[in-house]
Amino acid sequence: MRGLLTVTSSSAAPEEGTAFDPELGWRLHHQVAVRPEPFGALLYHFGTRKLSFLKNRTIVDVVNTLSDHPDVRSACRAAGIDDTQQAPYLQALGVLARSKMLVPQ
Repeated sequence: MRGLLTVTSSSAAPEEGTAFDPELGWRLHHQVAVRPEPFGALLYHFGTRKLSFLKNRTIVDVVNTLSDHPDVRSACRAAGIDDTQQAPYLQALGVLARSKMLVPQ
């Protein structure tokens, strides 16, 4: 499977205190805008000026509905992603959390 996410900043390295846990609830940061595109979506963080590309519509659905679910895994299941297929999605969501696109609920 091709990557689900491209981050255009080199500062996507983990930072202290930003551990991504898929067993917890997450949501988009209030300064992040999502622009739908034919390939998926663009995410722009107005605070950090970071741009990320979501490369398919499934990951876009997950990101857009995170706040409707108690945890990330249930958001993935609701988008039709089986538990055995969640690894690349969780990795992409972890990158978004480290780049402050996603924040804990």
